[in-house]
Amino acid sequence: MSGPRPGPPAREEYAVWRLATTRWSDDDVYGHMNNARYFDLIDTAVNAHLAEATGVDIRRLDAVGVVAEVGCRYFREMGYPRPVDLGLVVDRVGTSSVTYRVGLFQGDPAGEGATAAAEGRFVHVYVDNTGAGRDVRPLPEAVRDAVTPLLRDTRRA
Repeated sequence: MSGPRPGPPAREEYAVWRLATTRWSDDDVYGHMNNARYFDLIDTAVNAHLAEATGVDIRRLDAVGVVAEVGCRYFREMGYPRPVDLGLVVDRVGTSSVTYRVGLFQGDPAGEGATAAAEGRFVHVYVDNTGAGRDVRPLPEAVRDAVTPLLRDTRRA
């Protein structure tokens, strides 16, 4: 039997930030952001950081990251028309994989936005991108250099 579910993470647990806008179409018939949009934002936070931090077209590297795992824990509703702050941190850098956490925050950072409305877990596994198949490959050095500074020992139970 597991213990109580950990509460929402705080802003200080994340290393880098990005701002995302919300759109009318992000909300579903229940009046809050559709779960598929959370996954779009999580994917965007990771890949936009990689593209900016490496300074290269990450789609053209000899090894590219494919999603091996993605999940999201929800703590409170989010929705249009409020922007979303995306915090990114790395929990693990392996030989051929990276494990990220992405916090989604909405609202005043000194108020309700001090803790995450949701948190995603995202695992990239690097595979061959040279046309020789999709065998697992080591992380490209440009990726390793971009994610290592985000490594934090803030994993939550």
